[in-house]
Formats: sequence, C-alpha cells, structure tokens
Amino acid sequence: MTSGYARAARERERVPAELRSRLVATCNSGFKLLDSAGGFAMSGHSYLPLERDIATFVRYKNGRVDIVKWTGPSVAGPDISIARQNLPLIVKGGKPNPNLNAGPEWGATLGNAALVWRSTVGIDRQGNLLYVAGPDQGLSSLASTMIHAGAVRAMELDINTYWTSFISYRHPGARDPANLLETMDRSPLRYLTPDDRDFFAVYLR
Repeated sequence: MTSGYARAARERERVPAELRSRLVATCNSGFKLLDSAGGFAMSGHSYLPLERDIATFVRYKNGRVDIVKWTGPSVAGPDISIARQNLPLIVKGGKPNPNLNAGPEWGATLGNAALVWRSTVGIDRQGNLLYVAGPDQGLSSLASTMIHAGAVRAMELDINTYWTSFISYRHPGARDPANLLETMDRSPLRYLTPDDRDFFAVYLR
C-alpha cells in the first residue's frame, strides 16, 4: 500500500500510469492535514510533524502495515516509509474509544447530522488491514462494525458523501474499476483522474 499524498502536496494527484498494471484498489485517506490534528511523513520527508497520541497509518519499509497510536518522535524513523495521521483511534485493544460521542472532535458533518457517510481503516490480530465505509454511520456504529470484523485498532478516515471512496480494479492496467458500494457518490474513475485529496493505493508486489 502506498499514498497518493507526496505529489498531491504540489499538484492534483492520481495513480501514476506506470503503476496501474499492478493496481488492486484505492480508497480515501483522512481529513486534510489542517483538520486531522496530526501530521504526515513519506519517503523520508515530513510534510507536517507527527503528533503523539494520534491515530496513525504506518507502512514500514519491509512492507508491513499497522494502525497505531503514535508514541514516537515528530519525525518518522528510518524504517518507516509512510506515516499518515488522523484524529484519535476509534478502536484500541479491541474496544471502542470512550470519547466517541464528543461531536466536533471527529469532524464537521454536512448539516451537522450525527449519521453520515463515514469510513475507517483498522487492523486485526493477524495484521490484516480492514476497511469499512457506509452511509448513516455514527462513530459508535463505525467502531462496533470494525470490532465485529476483528479489528484491534482502527482510525477514522474521511467522512461525508463526497469524500468516501473505495474502488477495486478487476483487470491489470486499472481496467474495469468498480466502487465498493453502488451508492458511493464518486465515480470509480476517481484517483485515475486528477484529484485534490490524498488517498491510499494497494498494489500487487
């Protein structure tokens, strides 16, 4: 898994043409960095300092990925290729964060609605990544779904209809893209065309 943020910091980003032969899936990342309460580091460059106690998606240089509560320094270590932060963990130790009803801490919703499209990424005890997204979700239901799926830790990603995307590609070359859910608002061509938000991409080795 990699992130589309590196060049997005300079220009509108999409999956590079030279990587599309191995592309399996793409999905939305977290809030814009100014709203995430955290930082971002990739390939030895820190776009914003990493903050302690913030939920962090980490990809190590050996290919392993994890979702953690960041306890390290503000600069990612040499063994880390990506560290993307977004808000506190919503699941820790297989249990929901007790502050999930804290409202604004978890992002602004359209019309201040409590139940909106939300997305989350988590990890189970075997180290498998889990992605959950759906409409009419509160933080508690999102966390409960992740726990039911086996997550021991999970972080909220982006929210609201326009920003929640998970797209799979059935054939090499990113051909035949399809949204995870038919009711997802954005075109499955998102991330193959220029987009102004960072994202995660999954590739075959």
